[in-house]
Amino acid sequence: MAADQESTPDARRVTPLAPLPDHHNVGTPWWQELWHRHAHITTPLRERGLECDIEFGLSAYIVRVSLPDDSYLIIGPPQEPPSDRPPGSPEGWIATREHPDDPSLFEVLYDSVPSADPGAPDRPETRHGGSARPLVEAIEHRLDQLGLLPTPSSPTARTAVSATEPTLRTPKPLDGCGSADRTFVYGDVLLALTDRLNAAESSTDAAALLHQILDPTSGLLERLGEFFEAAAEKAKESEQDDGFDLHYDLQDAAATLRSLGEDLHTAVDRMRALAPARRITRTGLPPGPSPGPPTATTPMPGRTR
Repeated sequence: MAADQESTPDARRVTPLAPLPDHHNVGTPWWQELWHRHAHITTPLRERGLECDIEFGLSAYIVRVSLPDDSYLIIGPPQEPPSDRPPGSPEGWIATREHPDDPSLFEVLYDSVPSADPGAPDRPETRHGGSARPLVEAIEHRLDQLGLLPTPSSPTARTAVSATEPTLRTPKPLDGCGSADRTFVYGDVLLALTDRLNAAESSTDAAALLHQILDPTSGLLERLGEFFEAAAEKAKESEQDDGFDLHYDLQDAAATLRSLGEDLHTAVDRMRALAPARRITRTGLPPGPSPGPPTATTPMPGRTR
């Protein structure tokens, strides 16, 4: 399935994923586009054995997650008033647990949407905004308490990478704005990754490096988005007018980074598909001179068109 191939990089397939939804929309381009935009939510949950689907709520698209006790999760942006943010990149997430036959079973697992009521305090998770990782961690924690996680947590599976992907050295913390020799260790790490890309001998190797930047859950763009969100919250703490202006500028930067990741969500598979076709030779022939060129080729994995 194209939706599965593109939204689930090879490096994350150590853990089997829960199956895709079983309905006719799965094969349509519009549904697959929505699936890709929510992959940073659905992929880690499917790694835990949870089946996910994309549906339209009251005014925006939501992720619906089926649970073993026939209850379900609804994960999405605020529905009232409608959000003007693109699907999969809201200003905040709301996750609730509900049951079709038991209206009393209603629970808010996570809510990072700022309160519309000036007199009402925000929930603690509001500081995370539209970041996906705290949302997924909160959901996993609560479902683990309820005994509703089909697949136990596996740190090995979560941190596994393919053999062709680089292992980046974690830079040492800096004091203040930098060391005395003005070394920018975080920039140097990215520069080293760029050097690896320049030296890559195949598009497959290049795709593995590109995956380090574009992975929707743990890639550099997602991490930069979280960094700018944290910087935005720090700017707002000053309670000065320019602090609030800077807060919104930094929030816009985080949204721009995530939008860039959405625009390039197929880039890794497209890069990998540029590898030359792998030839398959005929087998089962009697010993003797070479029978000539092979008669079939198999293309390297890539995006299903």
